Amino acid sequence: MNDVTFNFIKEHLNDDVKCLALSAFPEDVDKNFVINQIYARQLLRHKLPSWAADDNLLFPSHLSVEQCSSELTALYKASLVRGDTFADLTGGLGVDACFMSKSFEISHYVECQQQLCVLAEHNFATLGVNIKVFNDTAESFLQHCGNYDCIFLDPARRDNYGRKMISLHDCSPDVSALLPPLFQKTGIIMLKLSPMIDISMILRELSDVAEIHVVAVKNECKEILVLMRQGFTGKTKYCCSDLKDNNRFVYQEGEEDDALCQMADNVGHFLYEPNAALMKGGAFKLIGQRYGLSMLHKNSHLYTSDVLSDSFPGRVFSVQAYSDFNKKVKKELLKDLTAASVIVRNFPVKADELRKMYNLKENSQHFVIATTMKGNRKIIINALRLY
Repeated sequence: MNDVTFNFIKEHLNDDVKCLALSAFPEDVDKNFVINQIYARQLLRHKLPSWAADDNLLFPSHLSVEQCSSELTALYKASLVRGDTFADLTGGLGVDACFMSKSFEISHYVECQQQLCVLAEHNFATLGVNIKVFNDTAESFLQHCGNYDCIFLDPARRDNYGRKMISLHDCSPDVSALLPPLFQKTGIIMLKLSPMIDISMILRELSDVAEIHVVAVKNECKEILVLMRQGFTGKTKYCCSDLKDNNRFVYQEGEEDDALCQMADNVGHFLYEPNAALMKGGAFKLIGQRYGLSMLHKNSHLYTSDVLSDSFPGRVFSVQAYSDFNKKVKKELLKDLTAASVIVRNFPVKADELRKMYNLKENSQHFVIATTMKGNRKIIINALRLY
């Protein structure tokens, strides 16, 4: 990158890239390259701040930048494993390899796209991390590589249309087919999977699963991590974490089946909505049992109590009043309410329809919650958010 291009990027780093693309560029500046670099840095400011702040890093296409791990999730992965030797067989932008390499003495990055390898080599050198780069496929690399303490893979969807992943066989590389050669080279495999994946399917399609981590940031599920240990035959550990709020909910395989949670006859003084990581984890009875809460309905995933549980990992509301869903709701339950956020859980009417029905503007502290409780009773709850 020449000095003119370097300075142009710095000068226009805060510009709207769509407007910038329509403007004139200096003769020595590659327009497409510059637009791509500025867009990437804007995208990574909050997602990957330490990289966005380094003026000398270079970034590939939009897709690689959009799909890369955030700094928080990459650091979380690095905290789960440690050893002497490590390989990332699906290198991509190199974020996971970079952060995870700090937990190992020797690290290797493997990527089938040559352009990504060239950029990764440049970026690793710029960041001062010692990672050897290999331009190869995971399948081919496993045929001639040495042994590692840990191998990491982030298999990509074969479906380019964003359709829901049905099976691990739908990914590239097909991890389930690669397990035999993988376990010939390592005793520990870490997989990063789509947050859309069915967690129960993981145990059906994979063996040796020691841990499953559901990782969320700011109440948005970002990824599912699977930690496999060769020869593991015990109970799988589940960890549901929101990294921004530092909330963790840990349990073992079978605990949810054995858990007991009462069904509420009435809505108490407080209402609880589990965070995105817990919702994805699916241990709904165990949540109620752990925090001493009653469940409104097995499919509503909302809980209630008369005594506040202030350590609950999710949103907590103070219930002002509630009533059955009928024509009197607006005149009685919500008669003085003009603004509220609307939440719908296990309810036949959509949130937008209820907002129009009750003529409500948006409000981040006041909530109207429409749900179903015991006996399939449809109710509307008027509540204030505590946290």
